[in-house]
Amino acid sequence: MLSRGAHFHPSTMKRESDASAADTVKKRKTITMELKVEIIKRSERGETPSVIGRALGYNRSTIGTILKDKGKIMEHVKGHTPMNATIITKRRSGLIIEMERLLMFWIEDQNQRNMPISLSSVQEKARSLFNDLKAARTASEGECNEEFMASKGWFQRFKGRADLHNITIQGEAPSADLQAASDFSKILQGIIDEGGYLADQIFNANETCLFWKKMPERTYISMEEKSAPGYKASKDRLALLVGGNASGDFKLTPLLVHHSLNLKALRNVTKASLPVIWMADKKAWVTAAVFQEWFLNHFIPAVEHYCLGKNIPFKILLLLDNAPGHPNTLVNMHPNVKVVFLPPNAASLLQPMDQGVIASFKAYYLWRTFSEAVYATQNDEMTLREFWKSYNIYDAIKNIADAWAEVKETTLRGAWKNVCPQFTQEFLGFTDDEIADTRQVVVAIGNELQLDITENDIIELLDSHDKELTNEDLMEIEQQIIAFSEENQDPGTPTKKFSTKELADAFRLIDAGMAKFEEQDPDTERFTKVYQTVTEGLACYKAIYDEKNYDELCANLPLMPTLTD
Repeated sequence: MLSRGAHFHPSTMKRESDASAADTVKKRKTITMELKVEIIKRSERGETPSVIGRALGYNRSTIGTILKDKGKIMEHVKGHTPMNATIITKRRSGLIIEMERLLMFWIEDQNQRNMPISLSSVQEKARSLFNDLKAARTASEGECNEEFMASKGWFQRFKGRADLHNITIQGEAPSADLQAASDFSKILQGIIDEGGYLADQIFNANETCLFWKKMPERTYISMEEKSAPGYKASKDRLALLVGGNASGDFKLTPLLVHHSLNLKALRNVTKASLPVIWMADKKAWVTAAVFQEWFLNHFIPAVEHYCLGKNIPFKILLLLDNAPGHPNTLVNMHPNVKVVFLPPNAASLLQPMDQGVIASFKAYYLWRTFSEAVYATQNDEMTLREFWKSYNIYDAIKNIADAWAEVKETTLRGAWKNVCPQFTQEFLGFTDDEIADTRQVVVAIGNELQLDITENDIIELLDSHDKELTNEDLMEIEQQIIAFSEENQDPGTPTKKFSTKELADAFRLIDAGMAKFEEQDPDTERFTKVYQTVTEGLACYKAIYDEKNYDELCANLPLMPTLTD
């Protein structure tokens, strides 16, 4: 059930529930002024006294009495009563709203990368973001007196607004579980033996981030961009999904997810002709919708064609981690593909693409990019600064494809040593020396470009792609997202925004729909399950509605001298 402000409830309840509710009503309750306002607001949204009473645990006559005194109550609220202070403290300042937007991006990014988050880490990040935003506001506009305490109460309200019920907030990050990794390898071997899967038929795919236009920190180009105003090209991040099979002879075409579907650099390019699968997501993440489209329309046809060419049965075993973009529904999505999820605390030890494959790819990408720069700057036809300014997403796509092609079959095969050792027992496979050699080549090329870099600079650059986003990163990425949205938005498309009236209308329609379902469904347990699911799904909109109601009420009240979170 929705707390405090549920918008729909079954129109008829079982007699046992009625009896329980009646017992609750018999207990005398104090009705605060805030609760009376809530009852009035719910009535204005179209809820009947009976529905409101069942939601809040009061009988219909009590609700009716309050509604009769509506005028007096609202007149009292507008006076100088303690109610004013209670409501006003719930208002969020502009800085808090901006901080929460960046915080939500950080939480979702951590979640996308399977990085556990705790309540304390969210509170710490919230305070850090607010302080940085406040410092920036003070520097540009003068003294800023807004304050913020990342209290548990604030977090609970934020959790409702941001719809975090699907994101696990837990304790400190657990270390990789060696025992779980060992146990899973044995379980997986049983699945492989039972299904008769060949190494050719066993696949893994995994996501990674790539700042496609990022130079080592100490280079003059990087330092110039840091000091320049405006958007930072080096902060333009995209998501990649790469994968291959255990025999190492088949690499999947990389999936590339960018903020925008249509970019100026690709204006005259047919998306189908690109050497990657191009998709778009506002935040450049591989979401469940993006992954499902890739799975059905690209992965399935590719592996089926591969099996046909190898003259082997079309039956596939796909290993995935528990990222939010990998929904459990994949298990039953195709009869010829068995999806097995890696244990959460051991994925970093078992995921084949994480055992040197992605690291090797990124080193090759940098190699390709630097080599292209050397070629472009030969004979003084172009300076490195001019080359880097002209380097666009289309150039990056071609280098991504070339770098993925460079990843060796031995690297792909050796990456399965932890999860499927039976396929690599007689195979020396991949060693870290391959990546080290590639890094040294990149350093040599960089010195040709007079960048004065070391291998440590390259290691730092390669590691930065998958590091936790800093506050500066979050601010810059948000600016990039806004810029891409404005650049590609249809001028005729109206800007979307919530209104209390439209939200209320939507809730009334849902109320009516749920009532219809309950009237017809003979299975009470089924209806209850659907009701709970819909209620949970609507919680974020309920929180937004409550916030807007409070804001509208507060706008007509005298402001208190201090705002808190």
